[in-house]
Amino acid sequence: MRSKNLECRIQNIKWRTGSSHSTFYILYSIFFFVSLSCAAQKNKPYSEDLSRLRPKPELPVEGKRIDTVVEKNQVIVPPTKTVNSKVDAVLDSIDKFNLMRKFIDGYTIQIYSGQKREDAMNTKKKIQEEVPELNANLQYQQPKFRVTVGKYFTRLEAQKDLLTLKRVFSTATLVPEKVFIK
Repeated sequence: MRSKNLECRIQNIKWRTGSSHSTFYILYSIFFFVSLSCAAQKNKPYSEDLSRLRPKPELPVEGKRIDTVVEKNQVIVPPTKTVNSKVDAVLDSIDKFNLMRKFIDGYTIQIYSGQKREDAMNTKKKIQEEVPELNANLQYQQPKFRVTVGKYFTRLEAQKDLLTLKRVFSTATLVPEKVFIK
């Protein structure tokens, strides 16, 4: 009984290894034929003469002048479906809105934000000593004191001053804020 069981196991192992070998040979042969077909399609130079299909321009004969024909009885038809008046009305309303605007979205550099007034005052003094070309503003927005520098329309404008202030104040950040338009 043991020998039969052992023989079955051996046959089972032989069958498994035989099937894996056959799978390997099948996959190898497929890979071989695919690689041969790719090798057969090497890049060969391609050339085709299309000159007979191209249009041939008529070259002017020397001494002969070719004038374009202009029709003298052209009738100019005024356009009937225009949107110019509608576009002008929209542009006028945008212009009026822009004239009425007093503020625009911009940026400022915030140096200090906290609840201690003394720290805010000391920060403002330090800015005036370290970077005298920049004007610092001290604001109180309950419950915080803020020390800000500059009014900028774009981030790019503020970047130069921000880098200068970061050397002195590592907490300097760029903050969005409404900028007054004069």
